[in-house]
Amino acid sequence: MSQHRCSDVIKLAQALIQRPSVTPEDAGCQALINRRLAAIGFNIEEHFFVDTLNTWARKGNSGTHFCFAGHTDVVPTGDESAWDYAPFDGQIHNGMLHGRGAADMKGSLAAMIVATERFVEKQPSHKGSISFLITSDEEGPFINGTTRVIDLLEARGEKIDMCLVGEPSSRHQLGDVVKNGRRGSLTGHLTVKGKQGHVAYPHLADNPIHKVAPALAQLSETVWDNGNEYFPATSFQISNIQGGTGAGNVIPGTVYVQFNFRFSTQVTADELQHKVAEILQNHGLDYELNWIVNGLPFLTEPGQLLDVTLSAIEEVTGIESTPETSGGTSDGRFIAQTGCKVIELGPINATIHQLNECVSIQDLENLALIYERILEKLLT
Repeated sequence: MSQHRCSDVIKLAQALIQRPSVTPEDAGCQALINRRLAAIGFNIEEHFFVDTLNTWARKGNSGTHFCFAGHTDVVPTGDESAWDYAPFDGQIHNGMLHGRGAADMKGSLAAMIVATERFVEKQPSHKGSISFLITSDEEGPFINGTTRVIDLLEARGEKIDMCLVGEPSSRHQLGDVVKNGRRGSLTGHLTVKGKQGHVAYPHLADNPIHKVAPALAQLSETVWDNGNEYFPATSFQISNIQGGTGAGNVIPGTVYVQFNFRFSTQVTADELQHKVAEILQNHGLDYELNWIVNGLPFLTEPGQLLDVTLSAIEEVTGIESTPETSGGTSDGRFIAQTGCKVIELGPINATIHQLNECVSIQDLENLALIYERILEKLLT
């Protein structure tokens, strides 16, 4: 492949990094992307919900529908003076592209766009449909981004068959891990009520911290499921406990506990909520409990999309990739709920959300080759 073509990916990645799109700002990233997609025959729709710009771009309207999904927003930089290279300059040093979003995930977006341009140039009459679902709300509260676009598509009966999300999935070398699913995330906000009083007169008070402690111990020791061949066992973790007035001689009247489940496909959110309520009630607690379902688990089992992706990785990099469901949540969870097959494949995630985020130039060029091979295998 020519040096000119190789540089196309890096130049676009640099241009995206140079737009300071701290969530939910897009800062012109999607306009740049959309001009390039429109130039190769994509129909462009821009949807702005509250504070979030979203793009739905599609070429073709029949046959297998393959979608690239990603986000233009990035997390804040932190102390910019602590960066070796300015976070929004997109500088290149020693074969590495530096900047906020280089790995998560402007590099992937650049690889997707260039791969699609190359594919369409070679296969102007390709089979099926190609689309892009791009948001500026993935790093934020994720309520006005991908999920809203999916709702719109569902309302008009527009279905995606297969989707590749460009999240940085790789661990040690490009393509060594493909995410073929994600665990669900369920957060509980628990307030246990007691009676405030003086620590010297405990018989006149009711300490909610003492009352909730045995229940929390039971929750932390409960085996919720054993996982399966794709998912580890469901985990329960307490993330915050707040109680007391700050005074050392006052028994608090309430205690607040925040906890989270990362759960497999072996159990449902409803089942987890029911079991937690049962444990709390068995301990005789006076409580209020509010739940937030951050995302449901999804799994793309071996089949055409996963097989093609693994094959493309091996052809470009020479390594055998491992499908995994580890890590947090991603926007793939919204797309998968429609019945779409979803995988995640992107660069090495070692520096994401950190100072001095960076990505290998060679990895981005190879990622574009992998994406192009996937398109060839699915749509020719």
